[in-house]
Amino acid sequence: MKKIIALLLSSVMALSFTACGGGTAGEGGSESAAAPTGETLNVFVWTEYVPQSVVDKFTEETGIKVNLSTYSSNEDMLAKVKAESDGAFDIIQPSDYMVEQCINQGIIQEIDLSKIPNFSNIGDAYKNPSYDPGNKYSVPYLGGVGGIAVNRAQITDDIDSYADLFDPKYEGQLVVLDDFRAVIGIAAKSLGYDFNETDPEKLAEIKEQVLKLKNNIKLYDSDSPKSALISGECNLAFCWSAEIALANAENPDVEIVFPEEGPYLFFDNWCITSGSQHVDAAHKFIDYMSRPDVMQEVLAEFPYLCANTAAVEAMGEEYSANPAKNPPADVIAKGSYVKNLDTDTIATYDEIWTELKK
Repeated sequence: MKKIIALLLSSVMALSFTACGGGTAGEGGSESAAAPTGETLNVFVWTEYVPQSVVDKFTEETGIKVNLSTYSSNEDMLAKVKAESDGAFDIIQPSDYMVEQCINQGIIQEIDLSKIPNFSNIGDAYKNPSYDPGNKYSVPYLGGVGGIAVNRAQITDDIDSYADLFDPKYEGQLVVLDDFRAVIGIAAKSLGYDFNETDPEKLAEIKEQVLKLKNNIKLYDSDSPKSALISGECNLAFCWSAEIALANAENPDVEIVFPEEGPYLFFDNWCITSGSQHVDAAHKFIDYMSRPDVMQEVLAEFPYLCANTAAVEAMGEEYSANPAKNPPADVIAKGSYVKNLDTDTIATYDEIWTELKK
């Protein structure tokens, strides 16, 4: 009887081991998830920009855990990174001009592109940017334009410029980015001035123009401005082009307008912090995020302008022919990026922004 019981117990244990994934990978099934490595990457990214499903799959493939935290502006990100101790963040996602600031302040380290073979999927137009020649410190991710959204069911006026947003007839109807450089920049453009204006006399005029927006603005929202468009709380917006695409999917009356002055442009990038304690894992994550199949999943949820040309091709016409998801080349050619300005000019911008929001 003892022998019989022992045999039964052995059979049960064998079955239990097989049920728990004890079989050899590749034998009649898919490869099991990677064993935990004990590493945890701390990744600091823009809100609503990296799908959690994509992050979870990275962990499944590599065994590397990822703590994902978010921010709403480059300045918030920079302040947070500088306030924390080294190693608090391994990867950050600064926009164009902020990459340059991070380089100058020693906040990010050089990237070893030999460890990112999927960099080959990045289009030539997005490589070697002026803010990081040779992509020594950054790998392009997503970008777009600061477009104008119009609910055509509520507003039938011809709106084709940033200047139109300053019309007092639109009192209380506008949601704008909670971003001082972007909002002050479009005020400058509306007057025919440079997006990165530094002339004190012109800045005085720009301040007067910006303050005309005060009564028109109902909401400041860089996280999810589409929500106000979808709900009908706001009929006009100055916001990310992808947010307009997402709003249009829920409310077809919402259309994108590219301003005749030339739009505000942005491009966000992957960077590794100088204090990262997991540099190899950080390279693996950036390489993973540069895979076409991964970027297809990203674009399905967050349809921004994409540097990964292989992913864009795979997305097909539904993506590439949609101007809100994939702004036309002639629009991009007319646009302006944020540039780093001197300390005195930034102080003036801060004063204008404070006056607008008080």
